[in-house]
Amino acid sequence: MGVLAALQHTGGVWFGWSGELSEAPAPEPEVITRGKLRFATIDLKPAEFDGYYNGYCNGTLWPLFHYFPDRFTHEQRQYEAYQAVNEQFARQLLQVIEPGDAIWVHDYQLISLGRCLRRLGFTGPIGFFLHIPFPHLQILRLLPDYTGLVSDLGQYDLLGFQTANDVRSFLSCLDLPTTELVDRVEIEGRSVGVGAYPIGIDVDSVISEAKTTHHQDTVQRMAVSLMGRKLIVGVDRLDYTKGLTERFCAYEQFLETFPENQGQVTFLQIAPPSRSDVLAYGEIRRGLEQCAGRLNGRFAEADWTPIRYLNRDYTHATTMGFLRAAKVGLVTPVRDGMNLVAKEFVAAQDPDDPGVLILSPMAGAAEELHSALLVNPYDKCGMAEALQTALNMPLDERKERHEHMLAAVRKHDIHNWYSSFVHDLTGARLRRAAA
Repeated sequence: MGVLAALQHTGGVWFGWSGELSEAPAPEPEVITRGKLRFATIDLKPAEFDGYYNGYCNGTLWPLFHYFPDRFTHEQRQYEAYQAVNEQFARQLLQVIEPGDAIWVHDYQLISLGRCLRRLGFTGPIGFFLHIPFPHLQILRLLPDYTGLVSDLGQYDLLGFQTANDVRSFLSCLDLPTTELVDRVEIEGRSVGVGAYPIGIDVDSVISEAKTTHHQDTVQRMAVSLMGRKLIVGVDRLDYTKGLTERFCAYEQFLETFPENQGQVTFLQIAPPSRSDVLAYGEIRRGLEQCAGRLNGRFAEADWTPIRYLNRDYTHATTMGFLRAAKVGLVTPVRDGMNLVAKEFVAAQDPDDPGVLILSPMAGAAEELHSALLVNPYDKCGMAEALQTALNMPLDERKERHEHMLAAVRKHDIHNWYSSFVHDLTGARLRRAAA
């Protein structure tokens, strides 16, 4: 969504995987023009996709970058598939770019793309933005030849991370001091820009959607079904980094510790499937279903279901309506690059009667949203107490906290994100030309 918003503003080419698998992919990208945007896509072979995406991306890089070494695996054939797909992307991308173009590469699936482009002779500016956390050296060194990954990042002119902490983690891999941030580093003789560029949301669009869909049929039916009970809401992809199991356990602790809330609140957790063909994600889905079933079996009454666990997706507009209806937003990942749901919850609220955001300090958004109730997702008792505090917070305090958080969300909105990165990448181009 962020990349598309940037391109709609600046114009350009969106290049990536088509979402289709084919045993005989086309020799060149399929290009579709919509307005001032061009969408260039390529198919991948099933075997290379499995090794590249299901294997190296989601079995190696994803758990490692999110500090889950127990879920980390490394297989040489998957690493080779990752490199082969990046090389294929580079070859195909060069067929659709034009002289003078700058290239902005996104996320962990394409770390090697810059090196592949340089090897093929591209000398223009290339930026890279990492949407997920970057691990400290003590974690990254679990990756065989992690120095090669750092070397690949050195082929970019500008490296963007979500937070200052991510920048510090990257600097730790260069044997540089991490107490003071720098905006340029040298990697194998190349000068590379480095910075935190916290991704944001389109605030006015979210506000508009939340107001409009608050009266939508789906949202209204949900609101009526609450029968006056206060709504707690969580919206996350089905992923072990989101802290869903810990969240369900904390909600159970809340009902135990503060029994006066039984029958008075409903917890709605929306968790659409994610990477369903990866074993770990099937396991977490079954675990959450069992946890929700046990919790409801223990506390439910004939007219009250404590937790509504929906393993499906809704439109963005409908989701914003759900967020607006909630008295509490639970955003408690155990590790997250940013987490835009936290920012969307803030923007979706009615400023005259806002809900309260409970946020994990392990989410990048916590560096901006200081007025949220910050709580460790592994602390069941702390989470239970935060829920009790949020549900009983006076209106004046809720409004003050919301005002501060909305100002922070506006300061680092989606427009600020892409414009600041593109500005700095353009500056990198000018410095290279002057040199």
